[in-house]
Amino acid sequence: MLGFIKQQERKVALRLLAWQYQRQNIPLPTMAAMDQQAKRLVDEAHRIARERGRNVITIIKELVADIGGKDTKS
Repeated sequence: MLGFIKQQERKVALRLLAWQYQRQNIPLPTMAAMDQQAKRLVDEAHRIARERGRNVITIIKELVADIGGKDTKS
């Protein structure tokens, strides 16, 4: 079972992902696919935070923004 904080981080990541998809007029993937993507984002943010000592939520926001940038460039 996930800890409370990690659950909250995943919820934030889901909201940011949904916002990014809507902002770019991209159809939302299934909830299961978005949940997997959010899990990967949170895990990656924690890895980066361990290496660089930064705030996890800030990193999640940056990772979601990077996804949006990649989508608009393809």
